[in-house]
Amino acid sequence: MPASARPRLRPSEIFGLSPLMPALRQCWTGIAGDALAPPTRFGTSSLAILSPRLALPLWAGQRRADRRVVVSQLPNRQSPPPDAGYSVRVTFARDYRGRRLTYDSHVGTDFAVPPGTTIVAAAAGVVRAVRTDMQRGGLKVCVDHGGGLLTMSCHLSRASVRVGQRVERAEPLGLSGMSGLDGILFFPWLAPHLHFTVMLDGEAVCPFAAEGETSLWRAGNQPVPAPRQGAEQTPANPFEPARLRDALAACRDPELRSQLERIDDPEQLAAELSIARVLGGFRFESLPPLVSAPTPRTPRLDLPFAAADWEGIVYADDAG
Repeated sequence: MPASARPRLRPSEIFGLSPLMPALRQCWTGIAGDALAPPTRFGTSSLAILSPRLALPLWAGQRRADRRVVVSQLPNRQSPPPDAGYSVRVTFARDYRGRRLTYDSHVGTDFAVPPGTTIVAAAAGVVRAVRTDMQRGGLKVCVDHGGGLLTMSCHLSRASVRVGQRVERAEPLGLSGMSGLDGILFFPWLAPHLHFTVMLDGEAVCPFAAEGETSLWRAGNQPVPAPRQGAEQTPANPFEPARLRDALAACRDPELRSQLERIDDPEQLAAELSIARVLGGFRFESLPPLVSAPTPRTPRLDLPFAAADWEGIVYADDAG
């Protein structure tokens, strides 16, 4: 859907506040923690994620005249250990360029866009999850692209796909919003954005290439949207049943473990384990690898936006 035709969204959709009380309880858990999750850590350095100059025009539905998406946060290349809990502080944070356009526990790329922006599949694949976790990312869609590669689009206001559905490259998945704890706590000073997490072999990875690496974007470190195209083949996944069982045995959250044990499809289990470990590694005693040999990084992804809406990216610390 072109940006000029963005639908009218209710505040409850944008922020993920329906039903209200369960959403608020999840938000509180995200702040205060629970029996397994430490409280989220904030500090004065957390103010670095706020940008009224960027945020306010986007909340008003405006976008850059050059049709470039602002990358407001990058994945942290020095993530804290899983048992340390979630930190929004900027202490040892470094992005792939060696700069600090990130924070301690940030595992995705934030693309700052007005609520109601069409979000598309970055590559062909199968939808493995559509659900709301207000404490971490709000409404999200996870797509399995095969070859050990999964992507997760978070902070959505609406999802237009279902679990098990096959999607092609550039096929719409839903609409952006600011659902989740972040949007509620920091509105309107935090820019509305798509939080886009890339996982390879069950671990969160940065799709951008540091020196000597291969970018996971087909256009290198300046990704662009892909036009809608026909069916394409996806490679087989490398996940191994024995390793999935080991990873499941390491789960120390009885409720989560029970949910995972009910999944019969190994590929669905691999996706759910990947999501659970990336969003809450502290719920596992250990994080054994899901594959016997690492999958090489190959360029497979495009910008997760419609080509009719956007042309490329610009980094927030370079944007004029």
